Amino acid sequence: MSTAEAMDKAAEADLDLVKISPNAVPPVCKLMDYGKYKFEQTKRDKEAKKNQRVVEIKEVRMSPGIDVNDFNVKVRNAQRFLADGNRVKVAVRFRGREMAHTDIGKRLLEKFAEDCAEVATMDKEPKLDGRHMTMFLSCKQNKESKNKDNKK
Repeated sequence: MSTAEAMDKAAEADLDLVKISPNAVPPVCKLMDYGKYKFEQTKRDKEAKKNQRVVEIKEVRMSPGIDVNDFNVKVRNAQRFLADGNRVKVAVRFRGREMAHTDIGKRLLEKFAEDCAEVATMDKEPKLDGRHMTMFLSCKQNKESKNKDNKK
């Protein structure tokens, strides 16, 4: 129908004429209450934003000469962060002559990942960056739920 007819119908029904796909030939329009539509759209956006969760990156720092009990405390803290759904950055800081023994730090990080294996997966392998060797862990639950969503 012509634009004038459509405008008359919209005025008759006390609604707005809204272009749905203006690039189509002929353009597709719809009769609707545009104010109500915009209100519902903002309501949906707010609801989606409320359900959204921002994943934080928590950091656990150690040195290569860390003792067993201190190491276990760091592992427990990391497991707690992972249980909350956050990612964990595990860093080993080398000072002075410790730089000559970066293999100790690498073994330490691998043991850390092994101890957290039941709740976490390793995102990034241990990597030396200046005087710090870092590794990233993320929660297994998040990975599994994402994989399930992708399969559906």
